[in-house]
Amino acid sequence: MIVLVTGGAGYIGSQTAKQLAQAGHQPVVADNLSCGHERAVKWGPFERGDLADRAWVEEVLRRHRIEAVVHFAASTYVGESMTAPGKYFRNNTVNSLHLLEAMTAAGVEHIVFSSSCATYGVPRELPIAESHPQAPVNPYGESKLFVERMLHWFGEAHGLRSAALRYFNAAGADPDGAIGEDHDPETHLLPLVIDAALGRRPPVGVFGTDYPTPDGTAIRDYIHVADLADAHLAALDYLRRGGASTAVNLGTGRGHSVLEVITAVERVGGKAVPRNHVPRRAGDPPSLVADATRAAAVLSWTPRFPELQTIVEHAWRWHTRTSDAR
Repeated sequence: MIVLVTGGAGYIGSQTAKQLAQAGHQPVVADNLSCGHERAVKWGPFERGDLADRAWVEEVLRRHRIEAVVHFAASTYVGESMTAPGKYFRNNTVNSLHLLEAMTAAGVEHIVFSSSCATYGVPRELPIAESHPQAPVNPYGESKLFVERMLHWFGEAHGLRSAALRYFNAAGADPDGAIGEDHDPETHLLPLVIDAALGRRPPVGVFGTDYPTPDGTAIRDYIHVADLADAHLAALDYLRRGGASTAVNLGTGRGHSVLEVITAVERVGGKAVPRNHVPRRAGDPPSLVADATRAAAVLSWTPRFPELQTIVEHAWRWHTRTSDAR
């Protein structure tokens, strides 16, 4: 297939573009480079532009004869969304509406959407299944939920078929070392811990040591970025084979605490991780762990790299490359 990858110059988008090409598809990356990196676009044509320009989106879809879309392009910082909600509803929700309208006009009927476990809000039970109520507690999660609802109604009105993939915590780097996680600013735990160990950043802040968890720190479900990319390919195949619109969680079903991540980095890198214990952040739940059994049943997908040790090893290899190589 010829697949448009919006946000394909970013962390997960570039990994997915690589794996699409490896599977024999043709990725076409669309990105405005506000967060992504042009150097990460290596496996197909690159179209620089913004989803805010619906006419441009439709022209790209028609010119490249796009057959399906994988939609990553979004603003992704939960904290920022609390202070700049308009940015998140504009970039994530309104721009997604432009994309869906352009797809309808161009006759493109399949989309895989990068959603989030943030649509669930504070968990009422663990692990979190797709049947869990969706009650976001921040504009980021709300903006993603709005898009899920739009996908439903575009399906009802126009026959659009979609797969919404609700990620838990993306982590790791390309197993081949070709690309990896490179955000500015960086807010994800694993790269912050690795850079603290390498002396590139100040000591990492451990937000809360008094949670009702075995070691007192928050627990999250970390999923390898290559496994996320695999799931997008599986979802595309599912839709191409006639699968009905669906939503699934993507995680390993196992949680790891902040201190477990720090310990794993120390073990892999052989260096101590300087850290500071600081108060909890408002709104951070003690544990977030996925029930990913539906993804296995519907998409025939299971993680290839479920072990925290492997995720850390791949991330360490990426982050210890020279800045020129990155």
